[in-house]
Amino acid sequence: MTAFAGIRRLGFVLLAVAAVAVGVLTTAGYLISPETVRSEVLNGIRSATGLDPILGGKASVTLFPKGSVSFADVVLGDPNRPALTAERLTARLRFFPLLVGRVEIADISLEKPTIAIDIDRDGGSNWSVLIAALARGQKPHGNRTVAAFSEMRIDDGTLLLHKDGDRTVETLHAVDFSLAWPSISKSLGATGHFVWHGEKVEASVNLADFAAALGGGRSGVKLRLSGPPMNAAFEGAFSFKPTLKVEGTLAADAVSLRRALTWAGHEPLPGGGFGRFAIKAQTTIVGDTISLAGVNVELDGNSAEGVLSFANEGRQTLQGTLASETLNLSPYISTVRLLAGNQRAWNDARLTPEGLNGMDFDLRISAANVIMGNAKIGRTAIGANLHNGRLMVSIGEAQAFGGVIKGSVALTNFDSGVDFKSQVQFADVDLESCLGQMFGLKRLEGKGTMSMSIDGTGDSVLGVTRTLTGTASLTGRDGAISGINVEQLLRRLERRPLSGGGDFRTGRTPYDKVDITLRMTQGTVEVQDMTVESTAVRLVLAGTASIPERELDLKGTAALVTPSRAGAQPFGLPFVVQGSWDDPMMLPDAEALIRRSGAAAPLLNAVRERSARDTVRSAIERLTGGGVPTADTTPVAPKP
Repeated sequence: MTAFAGIRRLGFVLLAVAAVAVGVLTTAGYLISPETVRSEVLNGIRSATGLDPILGGKASVTLFPKGSVSFADVVLGDPNRPALTAERLTARLRFFPLLVGRVEIADISLEKPTIAIDIDRDGGSNWSVLIAALARGQKPHGNRTVAAFSEMRIDDGTLLLHKDGDRTVETLHAVDFSLAWPSISKSLGATGHFVWHGEKVEASVNLADFAAALGGGRSGVKLRLSGPPMNAAFEGAFSFKPTLKVEGTLAADAVSLRRALTWAGHEPLPGGGFGRFAIKAQTTIVGDTISLAGVNVELDGNSAEGVLSFANEGRQTLQGTLASETLNLSPYISTVRLLAGNQRAWNDARLTPEGLNGMDFDLRISAANVIMGNAKIGRTAIGANLHNGRLMVSIGEAQAFGGVIKGSVALTNFDSGVDFKSQVQFADVDLESCLGQMFGLKRLEGKGTMSMSIDGTGDSVLGVTRTLTGTASLTGRDGAISGINVEQLLRRLERRPLSGGGDFRTGRTPYDKVDITLRMTQGTVEVQDMTVESTAVRLVLAGTASIPERELDLKGTAALVTPSRAGAQPFGLPFVVQGSWDDPMMLPDAEALIRRSGAAAPLLNAVRERSARDTVRSAIERLTGGGVPTADTTPVAPKP
């Protein structure tokens, strides 16, 4: 009972105190007129900020149960070019000072403000006068009639950035921020969030010396941005006079760089890759140029170090030099398919390199190892330059396919497709792996040197092949032609010219040297010279090939180097090579075989007579496994 009585007495005391407080506050409502409160709040805002808001609407004063003053339709700056407009400005008053008749602002909130920043061509803005007033407001005052508030809130605001007149450059929506106003310390802190390009971004900023920053002097700064597309942090210092200068450490990361760049307003990048990204660097900003030193960048599992610079003077430009231990380019070429799904025809899907028009860059990249799909390349130094939609890749030196690659490749984007130009030299490379991975040709083995100078135009890989024009040459040594054994075939036909068609597409033909010279015109290749030499056989070929259709139409002569018996001439035979690049067919000249056969030679004369031609043709075909040449005696392979 004693404890209960004590609690009851304490309750009566608290109730009495509350009643007194209510009474005093109610009395204060009569002692302090609303007009006085309104006037002193405005004086407090002017004293703390140096700003003089223009009030276009009504003001309301509430002293009980909470003291506050609200002003409707508030404008800062020139009414014809306002820097800030708000539906309402509310100043919340401190409770206990109000009990004794003194007005002190606890915090200020701006409801649905629109902050407009208009940047002139000379660098000035509609905020210049307000910033100067804010700077004066941060200077020490002799006497303040109203204590400065310590917090300002922005609720559901909009920030508009205008440049060169009324053109809107950027817009931030749903801006909610709480600013720790420097009423005691000289720093300014702000935390909150905004929506940019449809994504919510959490943000915080701290200025070590708010007054110095307003005056354009040097001030420390910490900035944090966090959102689904990207996170970024900066810590350093900045100043505005005589020009913008920022120095410090920048760190940023993104789950997808492709998504982050698209979110920031850049055109979608062509190709694949550009996923997980992170960068850390010492950053210097002077005017419109950002310089990054000591760069450590990671992209799609690749790591590189170097320097970068970014300029935004009319057109965005990226320059830099990067070095990497291992550079995996597979993600970026994963969507570039030269061949169709069946691997027997060129890809006819439309080329869409619109991302080449987004910005310019000039990069120098070196790597100890480069991976491109199944290809592994050794030490490589390349330069990549993109300007006005034209991409130029210069290969200083790349150790690839057991040899060295040098040259350049240019790709220009235009409305109806791309323009392709290439000048490349392959020195002492493995021909099988090089030709197989570059062009899908897997029939030539050995070491060799190649050079190409070609160009083409089209809206797809197939379209480009139809216009390819230029020259190419190849010299190989100590290798083989896979898929045929020419020596074995010749010796069999020498013994038995009509031994049957058989399958000529098996085995290997070793060679000591191969020389090929090609000229391309609108997708058609003219084989000006093709000679294959070994200690056993010699082949000479000429003819044409279709790049779009991947078809061969060649004629030549195959001969044994040494005769089969003393005093005889080495056996030789005309032949044709027809069919696809992937599975060509070599057919010996049927007429030459018939002439070498004593028993079948009379049939050849019979074929020349129209009356017996049809009867004998089928018999010859059964004997040779091939077709009979037409009247011009040109060897023509039968269609398989």
